Order: sequence, then C-alpha cells, then structure tokens
Amino acid sequence: MRPFLTLFALLVFALPAASAETSAVGVWLRENGASQVRIAPCGDALCGYVTWVQDPESAGDIGLKVFYDMKPAGPGKWDGAAYNPEDRKTYTGKMLLEGKDLKTSGCVFGGLICKSVTWTRLK
Repeated sequence: MRPFLTLFALLVFALPAASAETSAVGVWLRENGASQVRIAPCGDALCGYVTWVQDPESAGDIGLKVFYDMKPAGPGKWDGAAYNPEDRKTYTGKMLLEGKDLKTSGCVFGGLICKSVTWTRLK
C-alpha cells in the first residue's frame, strides 16, 4: 500500500506545476523590460493589469487594465481585448502561451494589422 501512497502524493504535487505551465496567470515582464503585468482570472476570463513601469513618467499606468475579457480560444490561447497605454486605444487582443513566454497581440481591421509583444514569466 505504501508505494501507491507515494505515487499518489507525487501526482498530487506534480499537478499544480503542470497546470501552471499551461496557464497565463502570473506576473510577466515585457520583452524590452519597460513594464510588468499581472494576468489574473476575472469572472470566466483573464485580465491583465500593469504592476510596474520602468519610466517614472508612466507611473500613472500602474493598476491600468490592459488585457480584458481574454477567453480561452484553444490550448494556450486566449482572445479578448488589449488596451495600449502608449496610444490610449483598445484593440482586438490575443494571447498565446509559448513555453516560458506569453505573446500578446493587438490587432485592427479584423486581424490584418497586428502588433505583438513578448512577455517572460516572473511568477
């Protein structure tokens, strides 16, 4: 019976680690190091909030919701909306989890023109 309990314990402790790798929930650093966002559940979707900015002139962006209504669109994919603090506009948003990175995109014209940013998981 003891080997069964050991195997069960290993599986129980391994599950959270495995699910963390397929979830965008966490704190992410922008590829240029200029900002961090926290992705967290909000209702049945994911939302992202600015938690840190490098430039003191952008400190007013801390707490700003920049990703919202991001709903699952497949394994490691979410669709919703993205707000760009640089131009103060909202775009059709997408998130794609690629290994340790999260690629976010804001698009216009039905996805014909997109701008993407890559984020690295901190927490």
